[in-house]
Amino acid sequence: MATHIFFTPEKNIRNIWWVVIFYLILAAFLFPLIILADRYSFEITMLHQVVLILVVSMICQMLRRKPISDLTGNINLIWLKELFIGLIIGAALMLLPVLCLTILGYINWQVNIFSYSTITSGLSILLLAAIAEELLFRGFMFQRLIQSLGKWPAQLLVAGLFLLTHINNPGMTGIVKTLASVNIFIASILFGIAYIKTKSLAMSLGLHFMANFMQGTVLGFGVSGGKDASLLKPVFNNAPVWLSGGDFGIEASILGLCFVILITISLHFWYPLHRARE
Repeated sequence: MATHIFFTPEKNIRNIWWVVIFYLILAAFLFPLIILADRYSFEITMLHQVVLILVVSMICQMLRRKPISDLTGNINLIWLKELFIGLIIGAALMLLPVLCLTILGYINWQVNIFSYSTITSGLSILLLAAIAEELLFRGFMFQRLIQSLGKWPAQLLVAGLFLLTHINNPGMTGIVKTLASVNIFIASILFGIAYIKTKSLAMSLGLHFMANFMQGTVLGFGVSGGKDASLLKPVFNNAPVWLSGGDFGIEASILGLCFVILITISLHFWYPLHRARE
């Protein structure tokens, strides 16, 4: 019996076509939003992006007759535990290279005036950014690609797409661009492993958010080239950009790259695979 290109033997749409459907629905919402934003002169904020990706994901899940929790994981004590583990790993991802640079004498620290607005602004912007990116890159698309192509082909494809969305960020020049590109690619693999191990977005979301929050709002580095208010300010003592990461952030440094590789390998081999949940 010939294999149907669009449907499985059980008459279900093949997973690879669900990826196409996802992007078609996303485009159907996104382009009118862009036109409206231009017509009425408003900015498409990160909140708009979160709502857009969530709505499209929910529509696709409804079409598949699956709950949204099939993408995100059931929000329970296990989910919260995995979120917390992700927060710890994300903090370590940034603190460890910074600690090394401080001990080696490449960084001195200044304390900015404490401001609740600095914290709340960082929390809201970076949390929304993490939610949007995890829903887009580790949500419906990633999970359908895993079912269609397998784990590692899906990982490599999504990591490439993840890198493409960051490739022209401010500060990506010279050696910084090379280090940042490799780091971003491997970071996507790390977030993907977090999903694969847990079958939930909790750990990858916590990891992604806390890495950015710690790097930017707390420590005062750039976050993928973006720069906002922070609690601390690093002062570099003639450190070369391959050590400091330049304006892009500590993630574009050689130490940042070493630690993201180390943590990715550790999570892959150490963290137990997901078991069936209640």
